[in-house]
Amino acid sequence: MAAGGAAEEQAMGIDGFDFRDTAELYTCVTRRGGRQAMVYRRFDTSAKAIRYSMEELSASRLSGTVLEVDGARYRHTEIRKLYDSSAYPLPRRKSDPGGA
Repeated sequence: MAAGGAAEEQAMGIDGFDFRDTAELYTCVTRRGGRQAMVYRRFDTSAKAIRYSMEELSASRLSGTVLEVDGARYRHTEIRKLYDSSAYPLPRRKSDPGGA
């Protein structure tokens, strides 16, 4: 069936990364007293997990974040590359030029 070809190409990213796969996100959070805790979230698609990482997490929390998709793990620099990829299927949040 050739009808899904364009949609399938759009969902595939860097090195065959599939933005439609389910994803698990592990974020390291520092608690009071300097203790660290791992926060776990599961997403229906890796695209949604990537968007959450890039648009909702602070830079300090993002640096301790690991995305797991289909057994492969991606650190913050790789998450950024996936988000910046032309194959990333979701709309990106527009940056605020005023820096507010």
